[in-house]
Formats: sequence, C-alpha cells, structure tokens
Amino acid sequence: MRTLVIESASEACSVALFDDSELVAGTWEHLGRGHAERLVPMISELPGRGRAERIVVSLGPGSFTGVRVGLAAARGLALAWRTELAGFATLSLIAAMARADCGNQPVAVVTTGGHGEWFTAGFGSAGEVTRELASLPPATAVAQIDEDLVAGSQADALVAARGSGRALSILPDARRFAELREFELTASLVPLYGRGPDARPSVSRA
Repeated sequence: MRTLVIESASEACSVALFDDSELVAGTWEHLGRGHAERLVPMISELPGRGRAERIVVSLGPGSFTGVRVGLAAARGLALAWRTELAGFATLSLIAAMARADCGNQPVAVVTTGGHGEWFTAGFGSAGEVTRELASLPPATAVAQIDEDLVAGSQADALVAARGSGRALSILPDARRFAELREFELTASLVPLYGRGPDARPSVSRA
C-alpha cells in the first residue's frame, strides 16, 4: 500500500511517501511559520504528486495553525482521491524516532507548548503511553519527568534543569513514519491541542 504521511504540527513541516514500510521520497523543512503556504507544494513535489491509497496525518499537539493546516490538507486529499485516512500523535512519532536512535527504552517527550509551557508525555519501550499528554510549566515538568531519555525540542532544557539524563533534541519527521507501531495510528481524527482554548466565552452581564 502506498501511504502519504503529513506532519505539520511542529516548527518543522515534512511529508513522505511510502510503499508499505519502504520510504519512496520525502521532504523535511524547518519553517517556524508558513506551513499553510508550503505544505501543499511539498506534497505536489513528491512522485505522482503524492497520490496514495492511504493518507496519515499528525494530530498534534503543537502549533494550532500547523495542526489545522495538516488536517485540512489530509481531509481534502482523502476526499478527492477517495483514500483511507488515519492519524497519529506528534509526540508518539518523536518517541518512536528516539527509540530507533537510542534503543528500545522508556522515553519522555518534551516539546514547546503555548504560553511558556511544555507539552509532555511518557512512552514505554514498546511505544505504549505511560504518562498521558499534558501541557505543563517547565518547573512542573522537571519535577515530574523521571525517564533517563528525554526527546523533543525542549529535551536539552529539561535535562539541563534536572541535572541528569540524556537529551535528544529532535523535531518530528514524516520520513520516520515507519518507526511507529500500527497500534499508534487512529481512525479518529480529533486534533490533539494539548491544552484548553485561550479564549473564553463572554458572560453576559445582568
């Protein structure tokens, strides 16, 4: 089965095309901003303009805009191509990349969140979730996370603050999709924002 993978939830933006588990082609760019302008051209630059029998997209957490852009592109292409559609958690992909690079072991993933907080989650050596996704102040994350291996964009900061462990400073990469386990994919395309909305409904005054 040919699979198109889209990852645009983080500072990076990446797309990849797979035949089963074999990477056919892929692109990774550190954008910071501009995912909406760059994502579709990146897909069209893939062989066959990225057309596939299945599309898999990152659900977040990460940038609100990046998550929405990726989901919108995936849903639009799936509708046009009449393909299967699935999702995965961004932090699960980072954890899978860390296990592939450092050996199967427990890993904490720590990435940049909103308002100075960090997105965090814990994963076991087989990819199972051991600590649920949370958005935490850095001091709280440092106090709670005890895995030796820490991966993600804030891994260096956490390990430095904690004074122990191994940091693997990486961003998610669609080209590493084959390192995810099948159980880490979901048919439920619910965005993982990692925290509640900043806006609050206005309360009418009496």
